[in-house]
Amino acid sequence: MAVALSPEVADVPVLRLTSLAHGGGCGCKLAPSVLQQLLADQVETNPFRQLLVGTETGDDAAVWQLDEDTCVIATTDFFMPMVDDPYDFGRIAATNAISDVYAMGGRPIMALAILGMPLDKMPTHMVRDILKGGRAVCATAGIPVAGGHSIDSPEPIYGLAVIGTCRPDDVRRNSGARPGDALILTKALGVGIYSAAFKKQALPPSAYIEMIASTTLLNRIGSEFAQDESVHAMTDVTGFGLLGHALEMARGSGCVLVIRDREVPLFSEAVLLAEQGFVTGASRRNWASYGDAVLLPADMPEWRRHLLTDPQTSGGLLVACKRDRAAVLVEKIVAEGYASACVIGHVEPGAPAITVQ
Repeated sequence: MAVALSPEVADVPVLRLTSLAHGGGCGCKLAPSVLQQLLADQVETNPFRQLLVGTETGDDAAVWQLDEDTCVIATTDFFMPMVDDPYDFGRIAATNAISDVYAMGGRPIMALAILGMPLDKMPTHMVRDILKGGRAVCATAGIPVAGGHSIDSPEPIYGLAVIGTCRPDDVRRNSGARPGDALILTKALGVGIYSAAFKKQALPPSAYIEMIASTTLLNRIGSEFAQDESVHAMTDVTGFGLLGHALEMARGSGCVLVIRDREVPLFSEAVLLAEQGFVTGASRRNWASYGDAVLLPADMPEWRRHLLTDPQTSGGLLVACKRDRAAVLVEKIVAEGYASACVIGHVEPGAPAITVQ
């Protein structure tokens, strides 16, 4: 089935970008269990007083306090293509990378490009279009691509290192959720399922447009929430799926996150495609990594579970906030252009875990 390409690209590429990569998007991320093993022998004690956020809670970015009024937020994110349109690939990758700064409550100030391309397999005009897509998103975010680094690699890779700033009081970690909080998700799930269908040329054109609209929507609402005292914790939902990133929040906060399955927003074709078996290997790896810490309904079918472990590329924000403010915040999020935003659960006291109802 032919897939609609973005109007920004005049010439349809003959070469399928996704054919050059063994994986794509945030589905390329190492499984949570593998990452945990790699970091197991890292020193946990932080000798740097100014390092407010490091690797201790698996947060979205590092935060360094410069002075009483200013923190620097630093992050990097890159992956292989999940779409064939090079311009769209560049936009998705850039949006995803900038999201980490927003998830910490900051505002981005500049980016550096990370580029690895198999130049013996790709025409240079496709590489230029990837870079153009990334610059276009950065321009929308109001930041420059101020430099970067490139290598000749066997598979196409693109992303950004992003620098942002915020006030010390505005830093929002994934470890600040409190019992009684409501949980808000700002974007619908289904990116991994859509990308799996796309690779097999089974994704309808309208669904492709839906996926691109979501994955290129900046999570800039996060920087606004950082100035709201009722917002206690934030993280962006990416490669580990909703359950994986919710579990990081539960472990960092020392509490139970309860997710109401039927209230989780989904892409319009996500259920149908999941039922047909369009799921990623990353979804299975995710469940194998953290399934023992998740309590599911006894009658939940496997395809339904895949919706919750589906790796999101440039997904939405998971926000923990005071319950009595949740409705007002959702209204604000929707008004800012995140049409799928809704309350999907709450936080309870208890040993860190996820309960799906």
